[in-house]
Amino acid sequence: MRYKTQKIAYWFFAACMLLFTLQIIYGFIMGFARMGYDGLHEIIPFNTARAVHTNLLVVWMLSGFMGAAYYIIPEESERELWMPKLAVIQLVSLLLVGVTAVIGYHFNYWEGRKFLEIPRELDYLVVINVLTFLLVIFMTIWKGKRKTTTAMVLFFGLLAAALLYLPGMITFKNIVFDSFFRWWVVHLWVEGVWELIMGAMLSFLLIKLTGIDREVIEKWLYVIVGFTFLSGILGTGHHYYYTGAPGYWLMVGGVFSALEPLAFLGMAMYALSMAKKGGRKHPNRIALMWTLGCAVMSFVGAGFLGFAHTLPGVNIWTHGTLVTAMHGHLAFWGAYAMIILAMISYVLPEMTGRSLYKSWMAEWAFWTTNIGMIGMTGAFGVMGIAQVYMERKAGMDFLEVQESLEVHAVGLVLAACLMTAGVILFIRNFIAYGLPVDPTETGGSSGAAGSAAGAFASSKKS
Repeated sequence: MRYKTQKIAYWFFAACMLLFTLQIIYGFIMGFARMGYDGLHEIIPFNTARAVHTNLLVVWMLSGFMGAAYYIIPEESERELWMPKLAVIQLVSLLLVGVTAVIGYHFNYWEGRKFLEIPRELDYLVVINVLTFLLVIFMTIWKGKRKTTTAMVLFFGLLAAALLYLPGMITFKNIVFDSFFRWWVVHLWVEGVWELIMGAMLSFLLIKLTGIDREVIEKWLYVIVGFTFLSGILGTGHHYYYTGAPGYWLMVGGVFSALEPLAFLGMAMYALSMAKKGGRKHPNRIALMWTLGCAVMSFVGAGFLGFAHTLPGVNIWTHGTLVTAMHGHLAFWGAYAMIILAMISYVLPEMTGRSLYKSWMAEWAFWTTNIGMIGMTGAFGVMGIAQVYMERKAGMDFLEVQESLEVHAVGLVLAACLMTAGVILFIRNFIAYGLPVDPTETGGSSGAAGSAAGAFASSKKS
């Protein structure tokens, strides 16, 4: 860690761990309900648990992106954060808005629009919060000594995410119009501008972990930007069922959606193969594993599984079923959760000077979470395919189908238990690192991590 204000990122990552834990708890509430054990229904109905689960996902990932930006931008701009106290206020306000929204959902304080349930009054607070965050990032870049492609792609990805939140705040009396524009937020976030954020974070990590020249990695960022705007925007069409849009959008959306993760997979494979040929090995192997895993799992979850059910001839039957949950869980995990966990795994040793990435706990956290998530994906796939055939092909009653799927939900919950064990190990390792230290206390880079990074830098020069 080169700059004192980079420590602010730690608190955003700590918020990630807390919100991620809460998200998993609500996931188990839904999992047990799917098994037929919905004992909390009177207190937390299924629709409330689902709204909390998905909204916590968005908040903890946004917190992770913000923390990553507060670490990456000073490093890339070669200066301290502009007005770091404003960044701290922004974190506190983000958590207050998130907590208020989650509590409100339990009392039916929401808009009732899927994925955009947050009440309108809190919408305005979210906009103010994000604008504050963007101001700090922009001024840091503006006053910095250099302006890199990685920093600019990260900033414009975050800016576009803020702008694309606005269509979701437009009020439509017509539910068809509302559904049409709702996808501008939901789809163009997760399959559009969030990919720019992911690409910038991936670029930063690959530069740091592989030793490949910045120029080579950042050329791939241009490819990512091109793929994102081509496939992400056109891919929105695979959601346009029952919205009155022309039918050709379904085919266009289905085909272009499958192209999105190819650039990420290509960038990671290229950088890692070049690093292997050059014999350059960064000591933080776990961060490299999370980084490579992100590229592979996002390709499988967002690309392969997305393509498998977004073609119109398939999606007309699978749209809105548990097949969508199969694709969504692995896509979010691979593309966004893993890149945030990769960033945390890289940043913590740099902040604290402790090389806990060498422990068994870090390795087991990686493997158990990923194996558990693959198991969950498989369970969702089995449940979804059965649901499609029974409910939409055979015409069975919805509740009768849900009851017949309860046996498969057992496998889902067991896989979720394995995944949760890995998350617990990751959080324990996070806590074991302790609080970040001042770079001035250790002469620039922190302790063991600084020594390892120095040795890696020396090997690069030689």
